[in-house]
Amino acid sequence: MLIRDARFLTSNSRADLCPAPTLPEYAFIGRSNVGKSSLLNMLTGRKGLAKTSASPGKTQLINHFLINEEWYLVDLPGYGYAKVSKTARAEWTRMINFYLRHRPNLMCVCVLIDSRHPPLPADLEFMEKLGEEGIPFVMIFTKIDKQSTAQTKALLATYLQKMGETWDELPRYFQTSAETAAGRDEVLAFIADVNKQWSATATANA
Repeated sequence: MLIRDARFLTSNSRADLCPAPTLPEYAFIGRSNVGKSSLLNMLTGRKGLAKTSASPGKTQLINHFLINEEWYLVDLPGYGYAKVSKTARAEWTRMINFYLRHRPNLMCVCVLIDSRHPPLPADLEFMEKLGEEGIPFVMIFTKIDKQSTAQTKALLATYLQKMGETWDELPRYFQTSAETAAGRDEVLAFIADVNKQWSATATANA
């Protein structure tokens, strides 16, 4: 997929105030220090599209970006560690849960996972919840440039083995690096394929 245009559209704290659900939508979420903003900038080829910060928890709203006038990329607040109050974290949780359950054009949730860490409860629990709700998702392992290929392979094997304990079928996953652009073509190709399915369904129902 060629990214011809990528622009910020709107930020909201309520799913019912998000843009009209007339285009396919892909939400990106992960623990608050997983490198989400850097990954989004890499995928879109726009260095300043999503604001990066050394302080976890910068993203606090549902942020919509319009890509190629064809689909929405959504930057969601992170879960897990963030230097915010318990009240704020609770509000984020309610906001995210409502969005995930009630956004009709949400095609897939992209769960970002730091490839350098073994399976963490926060990630596993979040994906379990998606599975229970029947919300489609993929795993995107980040920062593979920060370690050797052998280390990444070993950690991924551990991760998939752990998930195999509770999942009958493992979700699709991608290996990425915001620094080297590894995985960019694969993630965008996946989105392009799902967009085709959306278009075919929309045409059939017209």
